[in-house]
Amino acid sequence: MFEKILIANRGEIALRIQRACREMGIKTVAVHSEADADAKYVKLADESVCIGPAQSTLSYLHVPSIISAAEVTDAEAIHPGYGFLSENADFAERVEQSGFVFIGPRPETIRLMGDKVSAKDAMKASGVPCVPGSEGALSDDSDEIIRTAQDVGYPVIIKAAGGGGGRGMRVVHTEAALLNAVSMTKNEAQTAFGNPVVYMEKFLENPRHIEIQVLADEHGNAAFLGERDCSMQRRHQKIIEEAPAPGLDPKLRDKIGERCAEACRKIGYRGAGTFEFLYENGEFFFIEMNTRVQVEHPVTEMITGIDIVQEQIRIAAGLKLSFKQKDVQLKGHSIECRINAEDPYTFVPSPGRITVYHVPGGPGIRVDSHVYQNYVVPQYYDSMVGKLIAYGATREQAIARMKTALSEMVIEGIKTNIPLHQDLMRDAAFVAGGTSIHYLEHKLAAAKAKPQ
Repeated sequence: MFEKILIANRGEIALRIQRACREMGIKTVAVHSEADADAKYVKLADESVCIGPAQSTLSYLHVPSIISAAEVTDAEAIHPGYGFLSENADFAERVEQSGFVFIGPRPETIRLMGDKVSAKDAMKASGVPCVPGSEGALSDDSDEIIRTAQDVGYPVIIKAAGGGGGRGMRVVHTEAALLNAVSMTKNEAQTAFGNPVVYMEKFLENPRHIEIQVLADEHGNAAFLGERDCSMQRRHQKIIEEAPAPGLDPKLRDKIGERCAEACRKIGYRGAGTFEFLYENGEFFFIEMNTRVQVEHPVTEMITGIDIVQEQIRIAAGLKLSFKQKDVQLKGHSIECRINAEDPYTFVPSPGRITVYHVPGGPGIRVDSHVYQNYVVPQYYDSMVGKLIAYGATREQAIARMKTALSEMVIEGIKTNIPLHQDLMRDAAFVAGGTSIHYLEHKLAAAKAKPQ
């Protein structure tokens, strides 16, 4: 087992990784920008290294600074968390070439799954169902693009092969708009991702977003840890996640989960990963794989009792999974609300000093957050200041506990989206379960259209 791990991230995930390491008796190195010098995880780390100014490109995304920090602190491994460099194959390669262990998949696996076209091809070969669409990348032949769209059937969605986070997508409803949409998406993809390749998929009208959590070691063992429903989204960004997915047939879950585990075995996957699917009319359609720990991993931990971050570390150290598929038992229900520093209705970011901070407690309540009273939320990074997780024996109990926890949570000095979460916990469609990925945007649009 490692003696010292460098955490190449910030915020709540840096603290989450640090806690996992401390429980395992592993020393930690926190790297931070000048803006994060007073962060909780920096103070709690065994060692800390400032790696640059506030801008991400000069600190958290600056590979030479991170490698240097690992060298000077004599760390053995680097955990990238999520976001930043976590799915950057070049970074993973550089880490390993520099003599450190990258806590995540091999660089070639990250490349394979990071390109949406090659990822779909790999999944098809493994028997994982995919959304109907183009066979690989779209060509430059206009007639061929039009024929492909006719075969797939409108509406279609044009996606950047190197895209992610909801960027690099365009929905097309008519043939008249098709070629211009393809051209614009290609240009955007080149600018945003340095890769102009795009592909086409059938645009599903009212799907749910359901994902399967997997863990795999380098000894050929792979297991799935149930599913999460992440359909409550705004602009492709998840706001609420829950496990298990409401109303999903357990037999169907096991069938798709085993296919995901088998796909991991076929591609030689190592570490934690998530297969993301659109789910409509009883069918799963693969959209992408995230080759890292997810923001929403706590809801899976709550219903399985498995520490996903510790398993990541164990796998990276060359150990086998600490459990077998038959040991994975899903018990109860868990819901996570992402607490963001933003206006709950306009979604404008709200950085600044937190003047009052009080977190809730009680049975089944977990708070993953790096903030504290007098902490200054920087303007330079993602607006998430924490995650509120509620667990119950049933979904009804989890919702009731979440309502109570949200009513107790106090964050003053900045605006947060707590009022939006309180509204959603009372929302009849959410309470019934099974809303589509478009539900929240339609709800927000309807509220905006109402006369004040």
